[in-house]
Amino acid sequence: MSAKQARGFNLFIAAAVLVLDRVTKWIVAARLSQHDGITVIPHFFRIVHVENPGAAFGLFAESSSHFRLSLLILFSLLALAIVGVLLWRNSHSVSATGAALSLILGGALGNLWDRVIAGHVTDFLEFHVGSYYWPSFNVADSAIVVGALLLVGDILFAKAPAQQKSHVN
Repeated sequence: MSAKQARGFNLFIAAAVLVLDRVTKWIVAARLSQHDGITVIPHFFRIVHVENPGAAFGLFAESSSHFRLSLLILFSLLALAIVGVLLWRNSHSVSATGAALSLILGGALGNLWDRVIAGHVTDFLEFHVGSYYWPSFNVADSAIVVGALLLVGDILFAKAPAQQKSHVN
């Protein structure tokens, strides 16, 4: 596969994440009032409508700083620039690194879109295990976390170039 095709594939992944994120957030916002929810699996999984003014998983949501939104947008733009450069440099072929960066790019774009347009991010996936509760999140957050885990896995388990060459012979 050529570098151009690999870049196209990576952009397709990022665009698919962005579209899925936008569509799911739109459906939730259109069908549920804020803080309303639908139990999918009792005592385990609910779909809720939460508007999160903070960062991932509600971090900084209670901050009274007037600069919170501006700083979150600035941080998102900086992260997008870094991920974009890394993705461009690693798009010479289809790889786990490219897929991971594409997931992160699509997720970051989805949450940035919300922050710029609405001043908050719509979250809707809520999990409970017994008395433990995981803060609500969305498709974009999921893509970012999966992408980050893929990157970590790729870093930890990547073979050194010398090891790759020895397996070819």
